[in-house]
Amino acid sequence: MANLLALFAPPNVINELLQRLSLSPETINYVVWPFIQIGAVVTAIALWALYATYMERKISAFMQARLGPMRVGPWGLLQPIADAIKLLTKEDLRPDKADPYIFFFAPFISVAAAFIVFAVMPFGPDWGVITDINIGLLFVLSVSSVGVLALILAGWSSNSKYALLGGLRSSAQMISYEVSMGLALIGALMFARTLSLSGIVQAQGLDSIWYIFYQPLGLVIFLVSGIAENNRAPFDLPEAESELVAGFHTEYSGMRWSLFFMAEYAAMIVVSAMATTLYLGGWYFPFLWRIDHAGYHSLFVLLSLVVFIAKMVVLLYIYFWLRWTFPRYRYDQLMDLGWKWMLPAALLNIALTAFAVFTVQALDGWHGLKTIESLTRGVNLTWQGKVIMVAFGIAGLFIAAAMLSAINWRSRDFNLKKQRRQVRLVSPPQGQPAVAPAPSES
Repeated sequence: MANLLALFAPPNVINELLQRLSLSPETINYVVWPFIQIGAVVTAIALWALYATYMERKISAFMQARLGPMRVGPWGLLQPIADAIKLLTKEDLRPDKADPYIFFFAPFISVAAAFIVFAVMPFGPDWGVITDINIGLLFVLSVSSVGVLALILAGWSSNSKYALLGGLRSSAQMISYEVSMGLALIGALMFARTLSLSGIVQAQGLDSIWYIFYQPLGLVIFLVSGIAENNRAPFDLPEAESELVAGFHTEYSGMRWSLFFMAEYAAMIVVSAMATTLYLGGWYFPFLWRIDHAGYHSLFVLLSLVVFIAKMVVLLYIYFWLRWTFPRYRYDQLMDLGWKWMLPAALLNIALTAFAVFTVQALDGWHGLKTIESLTRGVNLTWQGKVIMVAFGIAGLFIAAAMLSAINWRSRDFNLKKQRRQVRLVSPPQGQPAVAPAPSES
């Protein structure tokens, strides 16, 4: 069995090869290896953006009892390649009165903002993360928000009223939901007590529980806000073809047009990876650490990567699932959902989490009850403390539902049943016609 496991552990061939080139250990660890990791991550995300369209078509076809792409290649697997060749060979148009520099650089800003955040994303332990900084969460939130500027610049620089309206919609929508998304993360930070993304995963591993059990409300708020910030259906108002032609990218064509969608699909990975890291334990999985303790570290890292990717795939499937399940919101409904529902729920989640942590700490030692194991590296609870905290998390869902219903009970946009009851048929006005009817011939 030991020999079989050793076959899966990749040999340290790259390090040995680099050492033969007379490179110093500092150069190998801080220059060469980061370039290798960056190249692997960028290639994987680019391939995902290329084949995400194929996956979306296949999943939507499955939901609608269709086949989807089947012509180009076996089962249509080469359809994304054909689409990429078509976009590369299309004419690159630019409006005469558009700002040439901003119009040119806006798509690249969008892609760069989506790709840079992967530098701190902990896909796995050890070499599974490019770099770990102590403010990784703030880094992701700050850099990813730059993508909002790219959409505004693209709409404004096109010198088109349709593109400008799409850009304004993008700015209002993405900034609104960024507030709720940022506040939803505070609950998980109260347990991890660190802004390092790798530290948050390690805190869940030390506590032997995923934070989704402590923060179900926080996960729901984060996913809804993340989908809205990505401009994905049913929140794809900046690209509403039936209202705005095509939104902020109306005047773009060819490969630069596709860069916006590459950034969109990359942002889906960012939101899914963040949700996996903060609420689903990241690469942590029960009993997986035993492989590392047995001496198979490389196999442990590879399996951790598989676990992280599997969790992300589940969340990415939810993206496609929601697109073909819910109709598109109106713009006023979209903003009401962000400010009247998501924001109050996020603030309530912070208050409930703080009260839950205070309660668990206060109960520690009361009548021999032990709820806290350790507070050195996050809030590590005993099984009794975990039961209490999970109960608070489940109760938070019902409390939030009751509070939001009380706040929005008079909202006509979301009370469609009441609207139907208030519909009354209008009787036609009675009176003499303006033109007398012609006398009938008898």
